[in-house]
Amino acid sequence: MGLLQMKGIIFTEFIEMVESRFSVEVAEQIIEAADLPSGGSYTSLGTYSHHEVLKLVIKLSSVSGVNPADLQFVFGEYLFGRFNEVHPEFFDGVQGSFEFLSKVQEYIHVEVRKLYSEANPPTLTCKRIDERHMELHYASHRPFAPLAFGLIKGCGIHFGENLTIHYEPLLGTGDGTEARFHLTLEG
Repeated sequence: MGLLQMKGIIFTEFIEMVESRFSVEVAEQIIEAADLPSGGSYTSLGTYSHHEVLKLVIKLSSVSGVNPADLQFVFGEYLFGRFNEVHPEFFDGVQGSFEFLSKVQEYIHVEVRKLYSEANPPTLTCKRIDERHMELHYASHRPFAPLAFGLIKGCGIHFGENLTIHYEPLLGTGDGTEARFHLTLEG
């Protein structure tokens, strides 16, 4: 899979989120309006250009009036909940969001590459400051830092934690390709 390719599960989950949060009609409308090379026919094991999901987000933004970055954030929250359903093994024995996030790079992304040999996930570097603070650095060739923000928020929600997240966009290789997240466990 080239740098610009993504696994189809991201696409199928995005369409499912649009259908459940908006409507089946809105999903059909944005697929048609986006004029996608794939025609909008996705399978979870397929591989597609990440530009297609960006086109879908932009079309959904024009239909819904919601900012594209905010839509990526909402999708990230949704997607985290789905990851728990699709890959419960990633959650075995994990006690909280900091522990889970610390496992992403060295365990979860390694397992993803085993399942999908051509996968090219972003780089996530976690630095635990103390029991209540963590810094997470996101870097990718794809502009999905707002999606990562939503995934982090979804992680806190999953573990029932009040997680304050300060999102600091960085220049990277383009808008949304790099960010630093400052996480604080409240309460």
